[in-house]
Amino acid sequence: MHDRAIFNSDHELFRSNARRFFREELEPNIAQWEKDGMLPREFWLKAGEMGFHCCGVPEIYGGPGADFLYNMVLSEEVGYAIGGASVGFSVSSDIVSYYLLHSGTEEQKQRWLPAMVSGEAIAAIGMSEPGCGSDLKAVKTTAARDGDEYVINGQKTFITNGQNCDFVLLVCSTDPEAGAKGISLIIVETDRVGFARGRNLDKIGQKAADTSELFFTDVRVPVTNLLGQEGAGFSVLMNELPRERITIACRAFAEAQRAYELTVDYVKERKAFGQSIFDFQNTQFKLAEAKTNLAVGWAYLDQCLAKINEGKLTPEEGAMAKLWTTETGNQIIDDCLQFFGGYGYMSEYPISRLYADSRVRRIYGGSSEIMKLVISRTV
Repeated sequence: MHDRAIFNSDHELFRSNARRFFREELEPNIAQWEKDGMLPREFWLKAGEMGFHCCGVPEIYGGPGADFLYNMVLSEEVGYAIGGASVGFSVSSDIVSYYLLHSGTEEQKQRWLPAMVSGEAIAAIGMSEPGCGSDLKAVKTTAARDGDEYVINGQKTFITNGQNCDFVLLVCSTDPEAGAKGISLIIVETDRVGFARGRNLDKIGQKAADTSELFFTDVRVPVTNLLGQEGAGFSVLMNELPRERITIACRAFAEAQRAYELTVDYVKERKAFGQSIFDFQNTQFKLAEAKTNLAVGWAYLDQCLAKINEGKLTPEEGAMAKLWTTETGNQIIDDCLQFFGGYGYMSEYPISRLYADSRVRRIYGGSSEIMKLVISRTV
């Protein structure tokens, strides 16, 4: 992860601050927060004080106005931290804040962005539904115009920050006959009548992440809560998805990097058959493969990050980055866990948490199969 030319000394100082913050504030508490099933609001506020939310938000809205690379440094450090996969900052910082910046009205920006920067307002994005995951054109949640209001009905599932969020950026259909051209994005505050949070979903990993079902029953919001143009939601989503996928890719590879480093330390200490596990050729070869794959992956990611900064990253490049880093990262973590033997399967060993937490990266933000579909269209 280090000695990467794309990052300057300011980025690296930010990285060391973030790493220290997660080591001191997250890692000692993650076991308890996993029992609680969510991160406390105080943790969000502490991160806000440190400047770890919405790095790209301009100063006019209370943010630092930093380049997107700061977001990615933070994303990597969240992935590198044990238990970091449960931290839902990315949804607010890397996704919703940019939707607001690029498509929101001045009033929407003034209302939400300063509070998101401080950690006082937590955002969620409502895409997936029980009947449709990756097929966003098929959303069943509707927003019907009634005078100066939209009346919203439907349900969402697998929503990150679902229990904690103060508002949901909702993907819904304002014209069910129009397919993709009927998709709109609407801000729904969670104190609206008719909004209800379902259960906090019980997952294999990421157990401190509040991932929820959300229900909308005749929820009324003013038409001023529409983000961008009515019916233009799908194109907004498509424009922003490459950024989301790079965020996931950076986290996935940081998890694999941490697994590799933990494993190198472990095999050099652990003895078997009168020698350290590291002295076996199989260990050396496997770790040589992992080291090489990590180097190759970081190099491609840095290429993509440079393109994001220039506004030139294509959807297929974002998809290729997510596909390769999540598939390869999962394989590295799996190989690493094997070196721990039975201990690798024990919850108190960080490698087991990395293994369970990282698996979903091949599913959310568009599954590996969807990534292949996106890439294949350009072949």
